[in-house]
Parts: sequence; structure tokens; C-alpha cells
Amino acid sequence: MTRDRMRLAQFGVGRWGNHLLRNFLALESVDVVAVVEPRTAQHATIRDKFHLTPEFNLTADAEAVLADPAVDAVAIATPAATHYPLIKTALKNGKHVLAEKPLTLDVAECEELCQLAAAHGVQLVIDHTYLFHPVVRQGLAVLSEQPLGTLRYGYATRTNLGPVRPDVDALWDLSIHDITIFNHWLGETPIAVTAQGQIWLQGNRASQRLFPTGLADVAWLRLFYPSGFEATIHVSWANPDKQRRLGMVGDRGTLIFDEMQADAPLVLKRGEFTPDGIYFVPTNLAQEAIDIPPSEPLKQVCEHFIDCVTQQQPSLISSGPVGTDLVKVLVALSRSLNQAGQRVAVE
Repeated sequence: MTRDRMRLAQFGVGRWGNHLLRNFLALESVDVVAVVEPRTAQHATIRDKFHLTPEFNLTADAEAVLADPAVDAVAIATPAATHYPLIKTALKNGKHVLAEKPLTLDVAECEELCQLAAAHGVQLVIDHTYLFHPVVRQGLAVLSEQPLGTLRYGYATRTNLGPVRPDVDALWDLSIHDITIFNHWLGETPIAVTAQGQIWLQGNRASQRLFPTGLADVAWLRLFYPSGFEATIHVSWANPDKQRRLGMVGDRGTLIFDEMQADAPLVLKRGEFTPDGIYFVPTNLAQEAIDIPPSEPLKQVCEHFIDCVTQQQPSLISSGPVGTDLVKVLVALSRSLNQAGQRVAVE
């Protein structure tokens, strides 16, 4: 890219696409030159909300925008099932890509897209927003000092009443966040998984490949890491008890990330056992709220994408291969769920 300002087109202005577009429009280093939204009935609302001029290229014609040589980069915020053809075409046309998670729903497709990006000399960055969250970054810094001692296990709960997606199940939509955090904090990826779930709302959304009986509304997952660490995750979009809480437990304490605690989202709880005869006595009990620097994670994602493009350097945080590794885990989880909770190797 030789221009001072990156000329970007965004695909999709749904729930998350709204946030992406807001951030890109606010960045001085970006010219948003087109927005592709297939729901033409929403065009007037989009123009009004984002103060787009009548001349601005708001269109449903994805092919024309992908073929436009004046477009340097694209941001993909469309349903996951549409990612592969859009990203493949963009990469073949020499455009840098920022894609909403998951990269695709298929491991082979993910690997092909990574190879295409490398072959065409363009950047492929995945919007795993939590990797740019100040709590996750600060949590990694805390863990580097090993205050938890020997790590033992982790747990996470992510529940709310919606939003219900029609393209992937709650497992794919929600657990990817917590898997991302565990992988990032541990510096490793699972070697095996198990999953069980229930379907209530969309049994009619069956897909033979990933969702043969419909889209699960709730799932309980276990991740097995090569170090021996294990994590359990509970996700549901059918539970009005909203929780977004993740913990890592060691033999000297627990680090907790609780998004519902706005004043203290990251807390280190210290404590360990001291043997006393046949008993074990809790000792060294303490609690510390970790200071978190203010920042908007999605803005950090957008700026990181621009830096990767400007410097012609693959992302060291959320690259195509990172997105591929996460899809491998999710595919294995779906296989386990479809096999009534059988342990499945991550391949």
C-alpha cells in the first residue's frame, strides 16, 4: 500500500459490524470508501446513523467492491458461513483482510486462506477482540510473575438471554472468547476436548457437517492442554443470568476476570494450604484488584490491523494461523457434541 491513508471497504453492518464501522470512520489513517450490506432495506438507516453522504458507496454489490482496484483493504463482519468466499476473493484481488471471528467454519478453508494471504503478500488479521482487551493483556502480565504457583485448572461461564444466531450455535458463538483467553494466557492450545449440549430453539437449523441436529443453545465443554492444565467452559444464549467470568487456579491462588464487575474486572485472590497433622489449613489469604488501563479493545484491533498493513508484517497477536488454531478446537468440540460428549483429539 503506497497511499498515506488506507482505503477500506466494510462488508456487513449488523450488530458487530456497527461497532467496526464506527471505529474505522473515526480513524484518521483510514478512508472508508464503501460499505457492502445485502439488506438494502437497512441502507437508509445506515446512512443516517453514520452520517454518510448520498454519494457514499453504500451497496449490496459485493463483487464490484471486491474487484475495485482502489480498495486497499476490507473488513468482513458478515455471518461466518459467508467468510470463506468473501475472504478468498479479497485475498486473490490483493486486498488486506480483517475478518470477524471465526475465520471460517472449516479447518481446510482456514489453511487455504492463510496460504493465499502469504502468496499474494497481503495481511490476514482476525478480530479476536479479547486478545486486545486491557484486562486480558494485564492478566498475561500478572501471570508472567507466576503468583498462582503451579497452574491446576481453569473455568469460565458466558451466559445471557441472546443474541441468538441463525448461522452457528452457542458453542461456536460464545466459547471462542474464553478459549482464546485460556490459550493466550497459557501459551498453548488444547490437544483434546469434550462437549455436551442441548437444543431448544433451532432444531430446524440442521446442517449435516457441523450441526446435524440443529444449533445448540447451551454447551458444557472441557479443554485438555499438553501441560496437563484442564479448563471447563459453560456457554448459553438462553439464560437471563448474564455472566462473563473466567478463572485460572493454581496451588497459591486464583486469577479472576469478571466483566460484570466494572470497578474491578481483574482480581488476584491469593491463598494456599499448610498441612497441620491430618488437616489442611488455608494460609496467606489476600485479595488484590489489579489496575487496568483504559482502552477500547475494538479500536485497538482496528489500529493493529492498520499497523500490520502499513508495516507489511503479519500479526503477532491475532493472525490467520491463530484463527485457524481456534477453528481446529471448535471443530473438535462440535464433533464431540455430536458424539454425545466423546473425547476428541484436536487435529
